[in-house]
Amino acid sequence: MIFKICGLKEKTSLLCCATNKVDFFGMIFYEKSPRNITFDEAKNLINFSKNLTIKPVGVFVNHDIYDLKKIITSLKLKYIQLHGDENQSYIDEIKNEFKLKIIKKLSIKTVNDLKNINYFKNIDYLLFDYKPQINELPGGNSKIFDWSLLKGQKIELPWFISGGINESNIKNIQKLINPNGIDLSSGVEESKGIKSNTKINNLFKKFYDY
Repeated sequence: MIFKICGLKEKTSLLCCATNKVDFFGMIFYEKSPRNITFDEAKNLINFSKNLTIKPVGVFVNHDIYDLKKIITSLKLKYIQLHGDENQSYIDEIKNEFKLKIIKKLSIKTVNDLKNINYFKNIDYLLFDYKPQINELPGGNSKIFDWSLLKGQKIELPWFISGGINESNIKNIQKLINPNGIDLSSGVEESKGIKSNTKINNLFKKFYDY
């Protein structure tokens, strides 16, 4: 199982994730999010992570593509997550210019949303998340969609499940749909944007039964 914890800002949280063998940490470049990170904060985290096995992921929501290119270049990002409504030409432009891997979010509410599974090309991972309402953030809403919609689906790319995952429900995911990866954020926070090392530790104890 691949694990990614999104919305990190503190070195102590990053170290806790690395200790629990988390594969990726997400840094959210989205000003409306309580988990928004500045360029300098991101640079510090990336530098700190160089001695760890955990890999950085830049998370963007309909970001200006020219600014995105600057951030990718300056931070030498090898993974980015596109968590908005970015289209194929946007994806292709990034892929043609940089040697990196792209995680693309797909919002799921009904079976009709699943038609988008094979819509995008030139991406490396899919991430399925709760479909936000008009007044909600693009992610990190602590809400779950109907995971059973993904049961039996033929998905060619490796994929993450996201949205409202926490210590109380994480064991159900493998039993129901067995994704390639699990993406966490609000489920390991003590308050919006503030990660809890205790919750991170407890979640992995629960998942691995130790």
